[in-house]
Amino acid sequence: MLTGAALTGAAPVGATPADATTAGPTPAGSAPAGSVKAETKRTTALAPGVEYQQLDLQGTKGPARAHVLSVDLTDPRVRLGLLYPGAVAARATVSELATAEGAIAGVNGDFFNITEAQHPGVEATGASVGPAIAGGRALKAAVPNGQRFGPALPPGTTTEDVIGVGRDRRARVERLTLDGSVTTPEAELPLGGLNQYALPVGSVGAFTDDWGSASRLRATCGTDTERAAPCSTDTYEVTVRHGRVVSTADAPGGGQILRGTTVLVGREAGAQELRKFHIGEPVRITHRLRNTTSPIPLQLAVGGYPVLHDGQPLPGLDTRTAAVRTAAGIADGGRRVLLLALDGSPEYRTGLTVAEIAQVMRGLGAEHALNLDGGGSTTLVARTPDGVTPLNHPSAGSERPVPNGIGVFTGP
Repeated sequence: MLTGAALTGAAPVGATPADATTAGPTPAGSAPAGSVKAETKRTTALAPGVEYQQLDLQGTKGPARAHVLSVDLTDPRVRLGLLYPGAVAARATVSELATAEGAIAGVNGDFFNITEAQHPGVEATGASVGPAIAGGRALKAAVPNGQRFGPALPPGTTTEDVIGVGRDRRARVERLTLDGSVTTPEAELPLGGLNQYALPVGSVGAFTDDWGSASRLRATCGTDTERAAPCSTDTYEVTVRHGRVVSTADAPGGGQILRGTTVLVGREAGAQELRKFHIGEPVRITHRLRNTTSPIPLQLAVGGYPVLHDGQPLPGLDTRTAAVRTAAGIADGGRRVLLLALDGSPEYRTGLTVAEIAQVMRGLGAEHALNLDGGGSTTLVARTPDGVTPLNHPSAGSERPVPNGIGVFTGP
């Protein structure tokens, strides 16, 4: 078991440290195996069903500090939701996102398209890697594995892996696959992407008003196995409004997409198919994100990659590279969610390896866990009398704008 110690964390809104903390060690699962030593500090109640704690950790590369939110989904006053800035291809800080949505706490989410140094003249979109669902509505699907940003995927995992919460209020790790089609009187094409910064080679992708105003050019760059590969020279774009083709173009464009409008972007074989479309032609576009594990629809989904399954670390996790990291875990059969962010202050900046993060999440009682975006993105915030503020120290000295996060909400 992890052992108790003194608390140096923040107090909840409207409470003092004296009436906000509980004495004694925090309940946890089996202690982390391997090299990570953890000292659990007292737990602070941020709100009914939501607790915050600090862990002082000793990893193989040096000391680290973790900030952890424990969210009890059996409490009807608590829920989790996606934090995002209103568009897939946009970014804001976790504090800004939590403030705008009225969350009492939250952490950053998925890895994202942060730079395009390999493609001169192409702007990074800021869009996330994996699928995203907000309020039960699919916002986007996953880019190909080779197009992701972040550490190498562990064996057997994909960019389609998410942590989510279903309509049954149970958290689970899922794999979300895009099912979709584009149908005209002459043909039916499979849909290869939904609001993604990278489309599979030879495919057709759909962009809706959820995408935002960023250029769609990046979607035709790279290949399924090489993110830095050149942009395709064989592209085509078709704009469909209220079920009919209204315009076409030889290259992907940009600007806000109107409600009721879908822009189809094709590359290679997909572009060749789109060139057969004609102005005024009727087009039916369908898309959904399909669960591959549970039939229960997700209300929330955020991408990441699994590091813990059924209480055991996945094989092949990195044991050498330590960094500041964010993780999300599932405990008590999906009834409790753990949100963890390491501290980025100079004395703790060496962080932990991915394998050590899996150990720590298991020590907190997680049965399943995902590694989320880390480094300068790692941020855990909570609402205080002075507003929403980070409880950890972002490693860059200030918060980095991110595409999404996991928000903790209370109330009816």
